[in-house]
Amino acid sequence: MADHSQQVPFFGRKQEILRLRDEVSRLTEDNSNMSSLINQLGGMDAKQREDMIHQLDDRITELNGQIASLSSDIDTKHSEIRELDKTVLNLRDYADLQEDGFYDYENPAENSVQLKTLLETNKAQQKAMVKNKTAVQTTTGFTFNNSAAKGRTFLNDMSRMALSLYNAEAENCVKNVKAGNLETSIKRLDRCSDRIMRFGKFIDLRITWQYRQLRVEELRLTAKYMQAVQAEKEAERERKAELREQAKAQKELDAEMARLRKEQEHYKNVLEKMREQGNQEEVAKLEAHLAELDKSINDVDYRAANIRAGYVYVISDVGAFGERMVKIGMTRRLDPMDRIRELSDASVPFKFDVHALFFSKDAVTLETMLHHEFEDRRVNKVNARKEFYYCTPQEVLDKLNEKNVAVVEYRIEPEAEEYRISRRIAEKREQSSGENDSKEV
Repeated sequence: MADHSQQVPFFGRKQEILRLRDEVSRLTEDNSNMSSLINQLGGMDAKQREDMIHQLDDRITELNGQIASLSSDIDTKHSEIRELDKTVLNLRDYADLQEDGFYDYENPAENSVQLKTLLETNKAQQKAMVKNKTAVQTTTGFTFNNSAAKGRTFLNDMSRMALSLYNAEAENCVKNVKAGNLETSIKRLDRCSDRIMRFGKFIDLRITWQYRQLRVEELRLTAKYMQAVQAEKEAERERKAELREQAKAQKELDAEMARLRKEQEHYKNVLEKMREQGNQEEVAKLEAHLAELDKSINDVDYRAANIRAGYVYVISDVGAFGERMVKIGMTRRLDPMDRIRELSDASVPFKFDVHALFFSKDAVTLETMLHHEFEDRRVNKVNARKEFYYCTPQEVLDKLNEKNVAVVEYRIEPEAEEYRISRRIAEKREQSSGENDSKEV
């Protein structure tokens, strides 16, 4: 039996259907011939007739199977032809869209599940407007060389050229838009639309307002995605920095515990010897020292077990950020000044001044409370890990007092030593420069 599984050819589809139908007709005719042979079995004996009937039944069953298979193939070919017709239409639409500069390029926002649906709807509306020729507007009744037909052709050509230019500019804007340059990209696209309207003023050529809004909305969706990506990268960097800080704190706690245990073991051995010698005075001193060591060990053990315990700090850098900005954070480091010194590294022009630095058994909750109270003054509205706020040290102290947080020491005025010295040096140089200029005059 012939193989009917191969796909219908793109060209000659009707010939393929007719061939299959001829084959069905032939098999049907063979089936009829088999039936007539059965009627001619009267001259045979019973055994011959029985054998012949079995053979003919088998042949009829085989032919019926082939007919059913071919009929199914015909249905499949019809289905393939319908799909090919759809493909041809889609290719024609795609070619028309490309003529108007509308390409189905990859948009970064498609990587977002939420934004992808919105973007697909937006793109579908754009395609519909291009296809329906509602993306561009021109005058009507225009004639060229006294020919209305040539006038319509001219308007159509100019419309497609303008739309192609506008779409190319829109695609470039989408590909180059970032989290912080959305407005610049929109203005760039608006300038392109203005140029088209200016150059086509004699035929009232312009990109319609509805189509421009769709392209701007596409830009906004893309910028929103890029902003989310940037925020996620910032958050990931902050999470890694926080993990590194926690690892440092844990390493310090482990080292301190090992040192205290070693010192405790040493004093225990000395205490045992003093007791054997009957030196009660030294015994009393050693027991007192061991009691202090036990307290230190318990404190370190508590700090290691309770990750919420730590130091809350309020710091500022007048020279870098001005007098109305503070950083509010916490650290679990054994020596919290190590963290302050790290924050005062080469990334800022002057070292931070400490206004408050105090231990709390629940430093996480206390830090969160302060962040919440000054949330409306947060400097970075996107990344919550950037703990800078537009407020003065006095305002933070007032809030601590209001919440009944006991702070033993709090410095209102920043020392800002490096900044103030730098200012004096700069002022002296300015004065010296002014005096030299006066002498020259």
